[in-house]
Amino acid sequence: MNYGQLRDPNAEYTMRDLSAETMGLTGDRGDRDVEITDVQTVIVDGNYPWTLVRVYTDAGVVGNGEAYWGGAIPEIIDRLRPFIVGENPLDIDRLYEHMVQKTSGEGSIAGKDIAAISGIELALHDAAGKVLDVPAYQLLGGKYRDEVRVYCDCHTEDEADPDACADEAERVVDELGYDALKFDLDVPSGHEKDRANRHLRAPEIEHKAEIVRKVTERVGDRADAAFDCHWSFTAGSAKRLARELEAYDVWWLEDPVPPENHDVQREVTQSTGTPIAVGENVYRTHGQRQLLTEQAVDIIAPDVPKVGGMRETMKIATLAEMFYVPVAMHNVSSPIATMASAQVGAAIPNSLAVEYHSYELGWWEDLVEEDGLIQDGYMQIPEKPGLGLTLDFDAVEEHLAEGQTMFDEE
Repeated sequence: MNYGQLRDPNAEYTMRDLSAETMGLTGDRGDRDVEITDVQTVIVDGNYPWTLVRVYTDAGVVGNGEAYWGGAIPEIIDRLRPFIVGENPLDIDRLYEHMVQKTSGEGSIAGKDIAAISGIELALHDAAGKVLDVPAYQLLGGKYRDEVRVYCDCHTEDEADPDACADEAERVVDELGYDALKFDLDVPSGHEKDRANRHLRAPEIEHKAEIVRKVTERVGDRADAAFDCHWSFTAGSAKRLARELEAYDVWWLEDPVPPENHDVQREVTQSTGTPIAVGENVYRTHGQRQLLTEQAVDIIAPDVPKVGGMRETMKIATLAEMFYVPVAMHNVSSPIATMASAQVGAAIPNSLAVEYHSYELGWWEDLVEEDGLIQDGYMQIPEKPGLGLTLDFDAVEEHLAEGQTMFDEE
């Protein structure tokens, strides 16, 4: 298929063309009459592959974004380039829908297509904010808070050792200042017979409960502690584990079952008083809708540079608010998408926290010129235009993934 053309109007269906030319959007916007001239990507080799996205304009304004993560994302963004070059970066919603339509034949309801579109969408918010001289949160309707709570995804050398987890929890609270943490529970217990069948034997559940007990008791009321299962267990095992954890002060239990079957997810969530968080592996508002409308989740956890971008996350948050569900944004990103998530968190009433996954990576903050991004477990929302961050090109170049070359600056 030629991605630059519409299908024959006499064919079975025709993709909607939401380009400015087709829609007749030719009015002079004065200083806001800006055109996109290019979009470029590079992959940075962080603790995850971070795909940085830059949208260039004829006004000299460049927007920075980020897509989740690596892989085929740059190639998809290359194919999306013809659909946004020549367009006005202020028309974020229209361009988002335009890109979704143009990739519909590739399955743009989910997966890497939506992640690639998300990266461009974040960059459009940065560019639009710079053109209009307003912070990104203002484009989302204003803010509820000046700073957003950040929870630290914690790791130890022996993640299966309950005492090691408790020691690290205490260190992160006392030395790093976080009051919100997360640890993994999909770790070997030494009691497994067959991990492939997803079934948890009683000693395995006891081991996971011991991690939870020691972490929550160690931090006490100084911090909230969540625990991640990474979609690892059967429905029955997940229910047994969740019930076992009801005795402890668990902030939430994350992704206890695989993400595909919403009926099972609903059953697990409704079987326990332990709060259940889900959402990082579900795409767009349509994907999150069933979790919310069927009350299959206590906390929704979309990933901004994966789920569809900042405005799509706003739509998810609005739907969640109708069901009185808080939003805890999953995030394994560089400072760019982390700040985009924080900007969303500032603009929604039901923001619970944004994840931070790079506390062990000494150069995470070096990727941008700004410093002190996270202070005592909170991220201050800058009043600078757009996302409020400036890429440090020397640091980006130093940490490029193998085979990557720097942006070809215009």
